[in-house]
Amino acid sequence: MRVAMVGAGYVGLVSGACFADFGHTVVCVDTAPEKIAALKDGRIPIYEPGLDALVAENVRQERLTFTTDLAEAVAGADAVFIAVGTPSRRGDGFADLTYVYQAARDIAAAVTGPTV
Repeated sequence: MRVAMVGAGYVGLVSGACFADFGHTVVCVDTAPEKIAALKDGRIPIYEPGLDALVAENVRQERLTFTTDLAEAVAGADAVFIAVGTPSRRGDGFADLTYVYQAARDIAAAVTGPTV
């Protein structure tokens, strides 16, 4: 299965690496070019025990890749996961879903076929 993970932070990177380790082809996409460049260079921007080895092995096996190009990431994907930030809103502390809604709009504009 081809998976696109929108967001390459704590949730997206770990989930993407695990899906790749299960044998799926995963593309992690993020809007931060410096984060994607670091990941492509093998530098993991977060700490999670064992994540560096998991990412390295799945990159080596060509099951895990990274990009800033959302259209490229979701084109032909069987499943797209949204794993973007949901910071607390000022004043009431509820999750700010602005990034989730924007990701959904961007994904809808970029998918090329049936996608979950």
